Amino acid sequence: MSDDTTTSTSTSTSTTVRADGRRVDDLRAVTIEKGWSSQAEGSALVSFGDTKVLCTASFTNGVPRWLTGKGKGWVTAEYSMLPRATNSRNDRESVKGKIGGRTHEISRLIGRSLRAVVDTKALGENTIVLDCDVLQADGGTRTAAITGAYVALAQAIEWGREKKFIAQKASPLTDSVSAVSVGIIDGEPMLDLAYVEDVRAETDMNVVVTGSGLFVEVQGTAEGAPFDRRELGELLDLAVAGAADLTRIQLEVLGK
Repeated sequence: MSDDTTTSTSTSTSTTVRADGRRVDDLRAVTIEKGWSSQAEGSALVSFGDTKVLCTASFTNGVPRWLTGKGKGWVTAEYSMLPRATNSRNDRESVKGKIGGRTHEISRLIGRSLRAVVDTKALGENTIVLDCDVLQADGGTRTAAITGAYVALAQAIEWGREKKFIAQKASPLTDSVSAVSVGIIDGEPMLDLAYVEDVRAETDMNVVVTGSGLFVEVQGTAEGAPFDRRELGELLDLAVAGAADLTRIQLEVLGK
């Protein structure tokens, strides 16, 4: 394994064992390989178990017309899935001629999550676009995309600094950000759901958390029975602990 790749380790003390051998508060094996693409200004291949997402960051000196002259930069994201990322082939949305609602929703979520930890004034009038392409899906594609996109974003910002598009003393990143899924399966809260668990979940939730432990977004739905405040607290506690592990992995990969 290269120095630019970091994998998660388990510290779980729970006694319940899941179908894949994990305990309820274990992440799947998480691997982030930075610099995977030699073409992009920043890139990361992130794996949450069998879910694999390639995140690339493209840096442009300049901003959209509506931001020109305001002294601020822009960070946005696009998400997509390869046709055989799932167990049956899906047509490419470019061939269909229409971007699906789910794709739009996840693209916006990734963009919001990254902008939450970016000082756009410190970024200067520069644009960074994150492309998150799902190579293989086994649950948690949006959370893996956010986690990997942050690593790609951080690299692109350093590239911009080296090229003198960003001031040497500027600090565009105010924090790190990662995301993880949680859910209730057979009445028990669990962390980082694989697909076989996600489809059975009575409650399914995606949680975006900064490195300092603040929430950026919480997307939760009762697929079956409604959940109470105690269960919500347990899910959020699981998510915060999982996100802390993801933050550690991100920072190790980035050498910070």
